Amino acid sequence: MFDSFKNAILSLIQTDQQELDQLISLCSFQKFRKNDFLSQPGKVPQEVFFISKGLLRVVVTDSKGVEHTIHFASENQFVADYSNFLLQQPAMYTLQALEPLEAVVMTRQAIDWGYQFMKEGDKFGRKVAEFYFVYQDNRVKNYYSRTPKERYELMESIFPQIHQRVPQHMIASYLGITPVHLSRLKKER
Repeated sequence: MFDSFKNAILSLIQTDQQELDQLISLCSFQKFRKNDFLSQPGKVPQEVFFISKGLLRVVVTDSKGVEHTIHFASENQFVADYSNFLLQQPAMYTLQALEPLEAVVMTRQAIDWGYQFMKEGDKFGRKVAEFYFVYQDNRVKNYYSRTPKERYELMESIFPQIHQRVPQHMIASYLGITPVHLSRLKKER
């Protein structure tokens, strides 16, 4: 149940079994059904999720009520409304399971314990934060510097099975194009 979580931690830092066991004792393992919300706007995020199985999307809703998919997260990824988690501010993002999902839930208490008591807890937190920063920075750069076709090809290289797992209108939203434009891009392939 926690094996992939342990492996993810061990890929980022060196730690011993006692530290790992203590951290895991402060976490929980939860299952979510398709379309369940892991986080919603307006509530201060209190956890970071590690996806063991499944796929979710991160959504922001604009002032007109239109949803914009800004991220997909799948197996072996950490995900949260991270900046608002850190700042203790109400969430802006919705995290929604797109298929049955299993996740390790790291509460603020677990994360704070890791920072305080794990030898490389700060390094672990920094590595996760660096991943978020690089991902978001690349996402913005790609959105503004690549054509829709280039963004589509990049998305397929990052998420090779996305068409089997995500509805087309969400993929189009992620790419910043209409579903009709997405259909044209798919036909060109």
